Amino acid sequence: MTSSPLVETDPGRVIARPEPAAKRTRKPLGPWLLVMPALVLLVAVLGYPLVSVTMRSFAEPDWGLQNYTWFFGTPVNLIVLQRTFAISAWVTLVCVICAYPYAFVMTAVGPKVRLVLVLCVLVPFWVSGVVRTLSWVILLQDSGVINTMLRGAGLSPVRLIRTQTGVVIGMAQVLLPFMILPLYSVMRGIDLRLVQAARSLGARPSKAFFSVYLPLSLPGVYAGAVIVFILALGFYITPALLGGPRSTMLSTLVQNQVLSLLQWGRGGAMGVVLLVSTFILLALAAPLMRQRYKQAGSR
Repeated sequence: MTSSPLVETDPGRVIARPEPAAKRTRKPLGPWLLVMPALVLLVAVLGYPLVSVTMRSFAEPDWGLQNYTWFFGTPVNLIVLQRTFAISAWVTLVCVICAYPYAFVMTAVGPKVRLVLVLCVLVPFWVSGVVRTLSWVILLQDSGVINTMLRGAGLSPVRLIRTQTGVVIGMAQVLLPFMILPLYSVMRGIDLRLVQAARSLGARPSKAFFSVYLPLSLPGVYAGAVIVFILALGFYITPALLGGPRSTMLSTLVQNQVLSLLQWGRGGAMGVVLLVSTFILLALAAPLMRQRYKQAGSR
């Protein structure tokens, strides 16, 4: 074992001379080898289909922009695109409102109750999305459980099936776990003694919550909202079963163009427009999210 040559600079101080560049150890390849299987899988199941759909949107039936010209020149397509983002935004808002208190309770209860609450969040993952949506069909239909209870209470029934409200309810129930888990992972790291300190300094409970706890939990809100919003944009089964013509989302139009009309170019153009629109919204929201992160961290 060789040691690095020593160089004496000041009396009583000796430092090691840097080794030549050729003798420096190279960076290990272990981390790259661990990441490689995931990268290959992503390229195989996501990258290649995405490139193929994008190419078809320009190449079928002929090379050019005719599919995008058709999309933006058809008012129905623009209305459905706007409705897709509106429904996704409503679903995200409903999930935030429902998931925030649930995640807060998960951090405040004991281990046994927390285990039960976690199981309630995970159980929907073990049930097929089609089964859950069909359950909502039974609950929301005109002669379903909800309207039967309303009639029994002497109230007039409400039409929920084949409406945008029913679509939002069904999608929110399916996507709620994706909002609860990021919130819980952030909230469990918040020290509740900070809220107690704010109250000991004279702040009211509501003031302490909105000034201390809420800003610290915003990273979890943003993470869950982004996940829910992106997943909601591509929903197909729930809007098809619970919605009607006035709640059609872009995924339904893509299915009609590809499977019913065999218009792969037009279907690919719809998918590319939805993907690019999502990226644009995320790019616009990223500066705001970074600013909020810094504010939460400074507090």
